[in-house]
Parts: sequence; C-alpha cells; structure tokens
Amino acid sequence: MSGEHSYDFAVIGGGSAGYAGARTAAGLGMRTVVIDGAEDLGGLCILRGCMPSKTLIHSANAALHVRRAGEFGINASLESVDTAAIRHRKRTLIADFAGYRQGQLEEGRFTLLRGTAAFAGPHHLDVQLRNGDAISVEARTILIATGSVIAWPDVSGLREANVWTSDTALDAADVPDSFIVLGGGAIALEMAHYLEGIGRKVTIIQRGTHLLRDMDPDVSEVVREAFVRRGMTIHAGTSLQRVESHAGGKSVIFVKDGHEHTATAAEVLLGLGRRAAVDGLNLPAAGVRMEGGVVPVTATMQTTAPHIFAAGDVCGERDVVHIAVQQGEIAARNAAQILQDAGAFEQMDYRLKLFGVFTEPQAASVGMNEADAKASGRSWGAASYPFIDHGKSMVMGETGGFVKMIADTDTGEILGASVVGPEATELIHEVVVAMHFRSTVRQFLQIPFYHPTLSEIWSYPAEKLL
Repeated sequence: MSGEHSYDFAVIGGGSAGYAGARTAAGLGMRTVVIDGAEDLGGLCILRGCMPSKTLIHSANAALHVRRAGEFGINASLESVDTAAIRHRKRTLIADFAGYRQGQLEEGRFTLLRGTAAFAGPHHLDVQLRNGDAISVEARTILIATGSVIAWPDVSGLREANVWTSDTALDAADVPDSFIVLGGGAIALEMAHYLEGIGRKVTIIQRGTHLLRDMDPDVSEVVREAFVRRGMTIHAGTSLQRVESHAGGKSVIFVKDGHEHTATAAEVLLGLGRRAAVDGLNLPAAGVRMEGGVVPVTATMQTTAPHIFAAGDVCGERDVVHIAVQQGEIAARNAAQILQDAGAFEQMDYRLKLFGVFTEPQAASVGMNEADAKASGRSWGAASYPFIDHGKSMVMGETGGFVKMIADTDTGEILGASVVGPEATELIHEVVVAMHFRSTVRQFLQIPFYHPTLSEIWSYPAEKLL
C-alpha cells in the first residue's frame, strides 16, 4: 500500500487502549495513524471514568472523615458541601490530565486525524474529519479501540424521565437531595458512595441477589452492610418495571419477592453498565463480527478478521484501564508480526484479573475468587483474617472487612486474593506482585512486613494456609 493516507497500523480511538497501541506500533517503526473524532481527546478513563470519578470520591471521603471526626477527639462538623467547588476541582484536574494526553497524541510519533471512521472494506476506512473534509485511509492492520458508551436497558419510561447517568453525575454543579441508583456494580456503587458521602439520601435498586456479582458474596456483604449503616436503602433481587416522573421527583417501580414496590427520589441515576461503542463503524464491511454486545477477540487480540484487532472496553474483557493498555500493546506487537509475516503472536494473560471498587469500604480482588477455585478442578484452600483484629486498622478506626487468600494446596501457589476494608485498592497489590511471579504461600511469608502497617495483615491468612 502506498499514498498519502496509507499506513501500516490504523487505530480507531485515542483513549487508553488506542494510545497504548499507537505508541507501541510507532516504536516498532510502523507507519501509524490514530483517528479520534471526540470533541475532547483523552478517552473514557480521563474524561468520564476513572479520573473524574475518583476526584469526586476523594471529596466524599473527606466529608466522611469530617463526619467521623468526633471519634478521634476532633471537634468538627460538616456544615455544608459545595458541589460547584467539587466540580471546579474536578474540571481543573481533568483538563490537566486531558491536556497531557492530547500532547502525547499530537507530539508527532504518529499521525493524528481528528474525525470519525467507518469501514469501507477490510483495509479501508472512510474518515469524516471534524473540519468537514472526508478522506479515505488505507491500512495493512487496524486496531478498534473505540471504548464504550452508557448502556440503556429496555425499561419503560427510563429515557423519557431524563434520568442521570454517571456522565451527568461527574459534571454536575447542582446535586439534588435524594437519588435512586439503578445497579449494583462498580459504577453504581461508587456513585452511590459519592452521593451519600456528600449528604444525599440514596436508595439502591439491584437486579441481582447481591452487590458486586464478580466478587465473593462475603466481600459484597461487607459493602452492603456498610452502606446500610450509612443510611442507604438497598433492594436486591428485583425486576425493574418502569420509571415515572412527577412533580415531587421521579419514581422507580420494581418487583421484589413477587410484589410490586415503588421508590421515589428527586432524581434517578442509571448505573447498569456500558456497552461497546461501535455505532457507525460499519463492522460487517470489514468482516468483523459482534457477539454478546462486544467485539469478540482471541487471546492475541484479533477479531474475526485476523488483520483487525480490538482492545479496551469495546471487546469487553474486564473493562479496566490496565487491561486496555496491555491489550493495545499486544495488538500492536502482533500487528507487527503480521507485517513481517512472522506469526509469532503474543497472547494476553488474564490470570491476575485485578479489580477494584472505590467505595467506602473499598473492595478489591486479584486472580481466582472462591467460585473460580471451585470450578478450576484444582485442590485449593482459602483463609481470611478480619481488620477488627488488626492493630493498624484499629488505630485508624477502620475495622470493618477482611482479607482473604486462596492457594493451591498441592503446590502452594497463590491463586487469588480479596480484600474489603481500608485502602483495599492499594493493599491488593501486595498479592498482585506475588502472584505475578507465581509466588507460593511459603515464599510470600519470607517477605518482611513493616509493623504497624495495613499491609502486614496479609501475613495472617498466609500463615493459616501454610
């Protein structure tokens, strides 16, 4: 292929997965182009996901510390929360993060086209530029990294009620005094934590029987109990029927235990997940098939068209940033193998399955949970230890929750771990590092743990397993 708009590697989407793929491809000497038509560059994580949500959550955590100040002999009270100031801080930080990413995309290592792409064939993309021009791009290999968008379930009246989404909540200067949050996953629970943290009344309506369905039930139960103690109302095992708007706010009608119930609040926040952003891509023209609402990929990140790869949320494999980055990098390296006609493809390893939820308390996991271990056919054991019996957490007044470790009882290899409690998303990395190097429990216990720290709590379940 030759010509002004001919490339070795074309990336559709400039978020975390797309940028990682483009950076890697350019570093391998591939002529690379990134096509992104979003108004602001940066991708979901920077603009409407990880970074803005954690900024708001940090404000909620600060409010919770003030609310608990009396426990620590501090005379303070939470007089008010300035949501406009919270938004201003968030916008300032996100503008800085996004500006840095824009600089990375524009620094010249690869071509950046500001426009939207649609497949016109297996190797051809029609690109509608933001300035109104249209061009045709040829590429020997392609990476689809278009991310995800809000998933709207088929619930009567939901769209008509103009309910909030996480996008709305993350950029709201005025926040009503009460919310119904739909969903029990990470997005819904983090938003519920933020809203209650800044003093809003929150009701959670969840379809499944327990929150955080990808985690062990004992982990999710700690979060549920903490939310209830904070004053939130939680309805699990429900079926949504309809949403209604009225003068007093909005109502959600749902069925639970065979009976119809109604919850009412000033606003409803939809937190039932996201779906692959593939609208307008014309995937059939390239021979790329959709399956289950995502673009299915092999472990080599290849789609049903072998020269076309997908990475990040669009392919649905654990929609978290570090996975998206790994996928983008592997896709680029495998694309280089295609160009060299080498075929020594690299594969993604999802063994660690690292996941974290920034609620209060936080929850995090790595590797297998108990359900995974049971299904694995391996001989395994699990041991846990509570924060209520741990010195540093007692000093902090953070005694809810526990840590749990799972190991192969034949080989001693650590298979997984979970933690729910203080700084869980930081604590989990003790085990992540160990598992990355396939540490056994005996090897893990050879690591020195400083006292008194939260981290040393991991030594107790490890001792039990040994």
